[in-house]
Amino acid sequence: MKYAVIAAGHGSRLAAEGVTEHKPLVRIGGEPLIDRLLRVFMDNDAESIAVICNDRMPAVAAHLKELQRFGLDGRKLPLRYVVKSTPSSMHSFFEISRYVGGGAFCLTTVDTIFRESEFGEYIRAFTAAVKRGECDGMMGVTDYIDDEKPLYVETDSELNITSFLDSSDTCRHISGGIYGLTPQSLTTLDGCLARGESRMRNFQRALIADGLRLKAYPFSKVLDVDHAGDIKKAEEFLAGE
Repeated sequence: MKYAVIAAGHGSRLAAEGVTEHKPLVRIGGEPLIDRLLRVFMDNDAESIAVICNDRMPAVAAHLKELQRFGLDGRKLPLRYVVKSTPSSMHSFFEISRYVGGGAFCLTTVDTIFRESEFGEYIRAFTAAVKRGECDGMMGVTDYIDDEKPLYVETDSELNITSFLDSSDTCRHISGGIYGLTPQSLTTLDGCLARGESRMRNFQRALIADGLRLKAYPFSKVLDVDHAGDIKKAEEFLAGE
């Protein structure tokens, strides 16, 4: 499996609340967010890992350089990284998209917090579904809603995704920021950028519009670390794994 991480945001809300570390280096249970993702990916058969960080965070770029050179906890990493500021997450995805073509891949944002056991089950389910030709993508979703602007995921009874909504009184799940995708999605990505789109939720809508078959995979809970208080929430959540 190929993996990719968008770590190019500026973490302005964390900084405004007194968090001095750049978001990818914020520690959850003593482990930087980026290190946790890389470790989890390696535990789930990472063929390659691509990361983008912005050029205003030299400490993050230096950390990635060290990881690329020396590995993580004694394990060599198949890591490539891009240092570039972009206007949106979708543009960040585009910058690392050249590293994920040719097969199924999983994309996340750097602050996505999930249970490791559930992530492993998700990757196995996604891999199997792609091999059977059952879907073109599998999105991690959750019924835990603690997001300022959640993206609701509408599905049928078999968890086939039918639409992505900014608001809903009937949808059970929201997007968890975990995207299992196949190479067809990159054509949709190119089309979005050509039309001037910039939001990842519009990319997901475009996948449906382009006829890609997406399935939802429920996680018990997925958290984002956007505020200082989210650090404690994440640590308490993971302590219960």
